Amino acid sequence: MTLFPYDDRDGVIWFNGSLTPWRDAKLHVLSHGLHYASSVFEGERVYDGTIFKLTEHTERLHNSARIMGFEIPYSIEEIDSACRLVIAENGIEEGYVRPFAWRGSEMMAVSAQQSAIHVAIATWPWPAYFGEEARTWGIKLDFGEYRRPSPDCAPTNSKAAGLYMICTLSKHKAEAAGYHDALMLDWRGRVAEATGANFFMVQNGVLQTPIPDCFLDGITRRTVIALAKARGIETVERIIMPEELGDADEAFLTGTAAEVTPISEIGPHHYQVGPITKILIEDYTKAVRG
Repeated sequence: MTLFPYDDRDGVIWFNGSLTPWRDAKLHVLSHGLHYASSVFEGERVYDGTIFKLTEHTERLHNSARIMGFEIPYSIEEIDSACRLVIAENGIEEGYVRPFAWRGSEMMAVSAQQSAIHVAIATWPWPAYFGEEARTWGIKLDFGEYRRPSPDCAPTNSKAAGLYMICTLSKHKAEAAGYHDALMLDWRGRVAEATGANFFMVQNGVLQTPIPDCFLDGITRRTVIALAKARGIETVERIIMPEELGDADEAFLTGTAAEVTPISEIGPHHYQVGPITKILIEDYTKAVRG
C-alpha cells in the first residue's frame, strides 16, 4: 500500500491563529501533549464544501479541554471561522477536518500548569473510512482486547487523545486477524462501542444502542437517533451484553469518519445489511448534504 505521509503535503494548516504552510506546521519534541497526552481533538466531515455540525464539534472541543483542565484560547466562533477558512484555502469540497489543542513545551513533568495551549486545524480529502464496499456488504468486527474504563478511572466524557491508546491497540490486533475493527466492551463487560464509532443493533424492528455512560455520546450517534425517531422507528438506549449480539438482525456503526457503516460480522455472529440500516444510511446521507 502506498502511503502519503501527513507531514509532507501541499496546502496550509491553521496554527495558533495564522495560516501556516503545511510542511512548516511543527511543534517541539518536548511538548507536554506528546509525552503526557494532554491533548484534545475533533474530527469533522466536509460535504459539498460545508462542515456538518461544525458548531457542535467546536463546543465539544472546548468542553473536552475544560475536562482536561485547560481553556482553549480561541472562542467557539473563532474556531468555527478558522475551520471554514482552512477548508476554503485548501479547496476542500469533500473531506475531513481535524481541530486539536495541546499543552506546549514550557514544562516537562506530569504537572504542566504553566504550559501554553496551542491550537491547530488541518483538513484533507478523505473518502469512506472503511471503503465504499462497506456500505453494501458491511464490515467485520472482532472483540477488542481492552475495555472502556470507568468514569472513575479516566475522563471518559472528553475526546482526549490518551483515551484512544487502547483503541489503536485493539484495532491493530483486529486488523492483523483479518477484521476491519474491534468491538469494545466496558469495564463491566457490557457492549460499549467500536474503536472510533458508536454501536447500534436492530432486533425485531427495534433500534438499540448502549447507554453512553463511559464513552462519547457521538454527534453522529445523536443524529442517527433523531433520524430514526423521525421515521417512527422505535429506539431504545439500554444495557447490551455481548451474549445478546447473536439475537440481533442487523448491526451498524456510526461516527463522523464511519458515517453509518453496516456490520456483517462480530466474532461468531453474522448479520445482513437490513432494511433499517439501509434507510438510516439513506437518511443520513441526505441530512449531511442539507
